[in-house]
Amino acid sequence: MAKAKALTKAQTVAKLAEATDLNKKQVVAVLDSLVDLAYKNAKVGFTVPGLGKLVLVQRKARMGRNPATGESIKIPAKKVLKFRLAKAAKDAVN
Repeated sequence: MAKAKALTKAQTVAKLAEATDLNKKQVVAVLDSLVDLAYKNAKVGFTVPGLGKLVLVQRKARMGRNPATGESIKIPAKKVLKFRLAKAAKDAVN
């Protein structure tokens, strides 16, 4: 059985346009607005109902290893953006 490929942006836009009776330009504008809104609000958390939430997480400093040399290195603390799936999304996939 062949493995299904992820949808491209063009394929996603086409499917959303078909499902919503909007034209492709309108769908692209909505998607771009959603992404822009997510970026602007990521620091305080951004939720897409039924899909999940973007959250900013503080990672602690830790010791790591350089894979090329095997030398131990200190990895500094940093902030990372994570996406937490909603329970409904997990249930829909499983």
